[in-house]
Amino acid sequence: MVLAAPSGAGKTTLSRALLAEDAGLSLSVSVTTRAPRAGEVEGVHYYFIDQRRFDEMVANGELLEYATVFGRSYGTPRAQVEAALAEGRDILFDIDWQGYRQLKAAMPGDVVGVFIAPPSLETLRERLVALGDTAEEVERRMAHAEAEMAHAAEFDFVVENVAFDEALGELKRILREKRAGR
Repeated sequence: MVLAAPSGAGKTTLSRALLAEDAGLSLSVSVTTRAPRAGEVEGVHYYFIDQRRFDEMVANGELLEYATVFGRSYGTPRAQVEAALAEGRDILFDIDWQGYRQLKAAMPGDVVGVFIAPPSLETLRERLVALGDTAEEVERRMAHAEAEMAHAAEFDFVVENVAFDEALGELKRILREKRAGR
């Protein structure tokens, strides 16, 4: 299951809650070239690597998907995903629309995409301000959000995150239905 959303829509919070409630679901841990933020743990939140190593991984076909967002590179290591699937675990991906496209192409029939939409652009702006971003960062993220939201129709489902519990319930319903359909 791929969850994608503009920054501030609640994707990470929803992902954490879904993972906490579903023991059969594992998080795909991406590699990134950005520096760790306060509280982020290597191998839990991301694998932090330099651009040279990232480029090597791309060249060697070690990534199922990859993209550059806000000047930093992100990607999904192929080996960890294949190992989890071989063990019969479902995997949750917290990636963007570009990654979803690549992942769906790499694993057709195995991927369900859910776009997490904010109730409105104004609500999204309020959430970004509440996160403590600078005014410049909020504007940059808002411009990026509008571009991301233009891709929502490419996903199998769109879940509007108006009320957290309702959005989480919808994600759990989608996961149950997709598992039942296997």
